[in-house]
Amino acid sequence: MKVKAMRRVPGLIVGGALALPSIVSGSASAAESAAPPAMPALAAAPAGQYQLDKSHASLLLRVSHLGFSTYTTRFSRFDAQLTFDPAKPAAARVVTTIDAKSLELDDAPPQCDGIVQGPQFLDSAKFPKIVFRSQSVRMTGEKSMEISGTLDLHGVTRPIVLTGTFNGGYAGMPNMDPHARVGFSAHGSFKRSDFGMTSYVPAPGTTMGVGDLIDVSIEAEFTGPALADAGGTAH
Repeated sequence: MKVKAMRRVPGLIVGGALALPSIVSGSASAAESAAPPAMPALAAAPAGQYQLDKSHASLLLRVSHLGFSTYTTRFSRFDAQLTFDPAKPAAARVVTTIDAKSLELDDAPPQCDGIVQGPQFLDSAKFPKIVFRSQSVRMTGEKSMEISGTLDLHGVTRPIVLTGTFNGGYAGMPNMDPHARVGFSAHGSFKRSDFGMTSYVPAPGTTMGVGDLIDVSIEAEFTGPALADAGGTAH
């Protein structure tokens, strides 16, 4: 009996080995049939007027707090209009309007919100809007750029330069995103004291206070001209 069992084992091994390629082939075919269809080729974004997609945009601010941490906050309500031609990015123009009252101070004591929104800082009752207007764009690479413009803040208008990157775009996605879409990242900084907000600025040589330098980070997608005969909604 032992001899017969030993003779059968090689047969099973050989039979399994012979069957293995067909099993693998069948699994591969099943996987291929279950794979999602390839994405269609998408046309480049056209020139035109673009509006901020608020669901895919963020405006973050960072500032030193006592030198112990870099406090991060954000504006939650802002809008922007963009004139853009991917073939001529240096001709782009953008206007951004920010609701000064929308600065979010997560878990901050109520008195802090009152100070920030009051005359010592934003004075949002008197100056409810913050506005950035671009004036020129200088390309520094195939996708990178410097965006020069003016910032209206706390009743003061001063020049500011942002570094930006054009992240790409398309003319639209049939049955999913019926409009052209483009995306950008940008970064810049300014001194709040240049805009008349000097309260709690640390004395020279110290960090005890709220930093003078405000670091700004922007992520933004814009939707533009409609894609012909493209149903669906954007995501």
